[in-house]
Amino acid sequence: MPIKSIKARQIFDSRGNPTVEVDLTTELGLFRAAVPSGASTGVHEALELRDNEKGAYHGKGVKKAVDHINKTIAPELIKANLEVNQQEDIDNFMIKLDGTENKSKFGANAILGVSLAVCKAGAAKKGVPLYRHIADLAGNKNIVLPCPAFNVINGGSHAGNKLAMQEFMILPTGASSFTEAMKIGSEVYHHLKKVIKDKFGLDATAVGDEGGFAPNILDNRDALILIQDAIKKGGYEGKVEIGMDVAASEFHKEHLYDLDFKNPHSDKATWLTPEKLTNLYLEFIQEFPMVSIEDPFDQDHWDAWSQMTAATKIQIVGDDLTVTNPSRIQMAIEQKACNCLLLKVNQIGTVTESIKAHLLAKSAGWGTMVSHRSGETEDTFIADLVVGLSTGQIKTGAPCRSERLAKYNQILRIEEELGADAKFAGKNFRNPQ
Repeated sequence: MPIKSIKARQIFDSRGNPTVEVDLTTELGLFRAAVPSGASTGVHEALELRDNEKGAYHGKGVKKAVDHINKTIAPELIKANLEVNQQEDIDNFMIKLDGTENKSKFGANAILGVSLAVCKAGAAKKGVPLYRHIADLAGNKNIVLPCPAFNVINGGSHAGNKLAMQEFMILPTGASSFTEAMKIGSEVYHHLKKVIKDKFGLDATAVGDEGGFAPNILDNRDALILIQDAIKKGGYEGKVEIGMDVAASEFHKEHLYDLDFKNPHSDKATWLTPEKLTNLYLEFIQEFPMVSIEDPFDQDHWDAWSQMTAATKIQIVGDDLTVTNPSRIQMAIEQKACNCLLLKVNQIGTVTESIKAHLLAKSAGWGTMVSHRSGETEDTFIADLVVGLSTGQIKTGAPCRSERLAKYNQILRIEEELGADAKFAGKNFRNPQ
């Protein structure tokens, strides 16, 4: 079943910025995929090609990437006459056609859009759900539903408040099913809204890019206290744990860390050394039911990462550090810099490379957390990806905003389809298999 046509266009993501959408047709019909975009992006990510035309979309148009698909990738791929279930062959064909190390010729956003659409068409050709097709591609025999990590307070580059640390998450690890995890997450989220409203007023309950609340607080500990209060009010102590995405590269300055980086008059005397920042994290771990910390240091601050990972037993997640790139993952494995991979398909640019990144992390005994981006679309691909790879954990925002809930809702549908065979990662989210 060869590809009949590929058509790309420019659409809009959840921040109102342009992004790439791809329609791929076969004899079985049309398969559509849309590409997400990040705000706090790692410098080592594959290139997201933008038009950089100041007079249009503030330079963020993606017509160049769209043209690369329509004028080069599509005709060459159709001419190659590959079957849509040949995911690796098609992805490698596009990588070779691009010919650059970081996909800078066509843009990772162009290549990924086609790769995602091919994967959906491949599942249809086999007559199986998308998550089953992905499981086959990864050699995964044991399907497990993930524990969601809901980003309920936004800071950093995802919100216009004073918080330096980017995401404060709740993980309903004590739930018995994905459905119960969603119930717990939703209830705690709404308790949190009331806690914030009672303490700071209604205007403090505005949300950030990923649906989490963005109260204008400066102390990161205060955010954790608000979440802990909401968990207690919901009656879920012992069932809900806390995670963070610090995104420390955003406030790394001169080998120090500025927790007041949004203030143009920040006092350098208050900036933290890596050692002091490590101690702050260790205090958080002691005070709160903390189970996961992502990007605690700058993406190239390797020694601080290794020391942090050695100092604690909780999950330390590499995102900007590893950027879903096998070479960066291998470096992190060798330096024992972290123990979990954050998997973002648009950081690397193809389904095949994303699967390989996960398998490399898994071979080292790491966990893998599948992740959305702050600039999302209604595409639910990563919901099937996390189930197909059975990584045990996913973060795709708060239980708020349709582009976030679309992913959670798709996992609910998968759970319903699996019926009695549905397994939920729960407390085993770091090692579900």
